[in-house]
Amino acid sequence: MREVTIWSEEFGAEKDTPILLIMGSMSQGVLWPDELVGRLTAGGRRVIRYDHRDTGRSGTVDFATAPYTWEDIKNDVYRVLAAHGLDSAHLVGHSAGGLLGQCIAVEAPERVRSLTVIASSPLGGGEGQVLLRALTGQEQPEESLPAPRPEFVEFFRALMTAPPAQDRRELIDNMIAEQRVLHGTGLPFDEDAARRQQERVYDRAVDLSAAANHRLAAAAGPEFEPVGVLHRVQAPTLVIEGSHEPVKPGHGAIIAERVPGARLKIVAGMGHTLPLETHQELAEAILDHTAE
Repeated sequence: MREVTIWSEEFGAEKDTPILLIMGSMSQGVLWPDELVGRLTAGGRRVIRYDHRDTGRSGTVDFATAPYTWEDIKNDVYRVLAAHGLDSAHLVGHSAGGLLGQCIAVEAPERVRSLTVIASSPLGGGEGQVLLRALTGQEQPEESLPAPRPEFVEFFRALMTAPPAQDRRELIDNMIAEQRVLHGTGLPFDEDAARRQQERVYDRAVDLSAAANHRLAAAAGPEFEPVGVLHRVQAPTLVIEGSHEPVKPGHGAIIAERVPGARLKIVAGMGHTLPLETHQELAEAILDHTAE
């Protein structure tokens, strides 16, 4: 498989403690808000964020001729570290980015100075299957992870059968509607801020539709997540979940239970996104956890 170009950027001084921000599936690195990044750099951190393959300014592929799996998406993390001259860093992952962070902490503990997992699911927990069962109306087995909240399921079921957007404005309106659901019900939703963010996401993408390849990658390598390995995580681990998490409610507590010595922090009002109201609390928690 040909190597895909990965876009990244860094903030802060090269001598400062490095943090690598890993965003979730189908998501651009700029969804790590500039304001949050600024708080981290002001706290003496060298902060790196990047676009996954097939998102934002990173390279895109024709999946039919150049398929890949989430193993390749995970290995891109190592490529970003190397491109910035780092043997190790503090990993901070959101949603599926937190899953990638857990995986790397298990397989390459020497590369992970600490791990912060935000709005994520436990490695090997089969969250993708939980989501699929929820969206298709199947019953969840007793031992499965908690299912998404009803408002999330209702929205994405409707989305699955909705006609495609016809122009830029309609597509951005749809993206904002999705963000509203992911935001949760605990804090006021700032539609103007969401529009600015989603317009940025739309305008900087090489091919916005290419992000759907992440779903194909998951189907191409369903065995990606190792099971029963979180006890092998050696890095100091902070798990953060919002009190109004709509996608993976209660998953953070399970990660904290399975990772030795992990700490769980619940952010009041937060859902699955990173709104302005949470930046100070998130930054303070991350800065404290990454202090060397």
